[in-house]
Amino acid sequence: MNIVITGGSKGIGRAIAEKYVEEGCNVFICARNKAHLDETAKELEAINNMVKIFYSVVDLSVKKEVIDFATDVMKEFKKIDVLINNAGIFLPGEIAHEADGLLEKLIETNLYGPYYLTRSLLPLMKQQKAAHIFNICSVASHNAYPNGGAYSISKFALLGFSKNLREELKPFGIKVTSISPGATMSDSWSGSAVEADRIMKATDIAEMIWSIGQLSPQAVVEDILLRPLLGDL
Repeated sequence: MNIVITGGSKGIGRAIAEKYVEEGCNVFICARNKAHLDETAKELEAINNMVKIFYSVVDLSVKKEVIDFATDVMKEFKKIDVLINNAGIFLPGEIAHEADGLLEKLIETNLYGPYYLTRSLLPLMKQQKAAHIFNICSVASHNAYPNGGAYSISKFALLGFSKNLREELKPFGIKVTSISPGATMSDSWSGSAVEADRIMKATDIAEMIWSIGQLSPQAVVEDILLRPLLGDL
């Protein structure tokens, strides 16, 4: 299988890439930092040297870079089995007080990036009559919370995008699943004092995605909401 993962060099994206590589899949990842991508690619190759690892430096907030990335993917993959729109940024704030331009910054990365990448890859995926798109949303896609601001707005929008995709792609055999994790160990929590047993592991999300992908062609999980056992932080 051929897997495309945005934000694949750290956190949830990296855990997902590792899981698919372990299972013998080729992966094409992207992120903004080349050094992190170089390191991740080497470690993925060490996990399984029988698969192909591709990567590109991409800023998901820049439309041209997203479309160019899609072109690069289709040069290497003549078939795309799974697309995982994982890349995103988290910046807290209150609507009344957050910095001017914050909403635009978050929408560009958290919504426009997945939107333009998916649009660019859909013609190929529709021809295949089979594929699976995962959009990594958030608990913030479902419930407003204090200091959520523009971030929560962008994640609500991503969930809406997923629901529209689900309806549009039914006739093409393409599954669409929204994954909404609560607190998960990733860059967003780096430097925090949260205890390890109070927060989910990135591998929890990766295992969930892999399991969903093993269902029969006629079954689809539309939405998954995951939280730490003791609830949100």
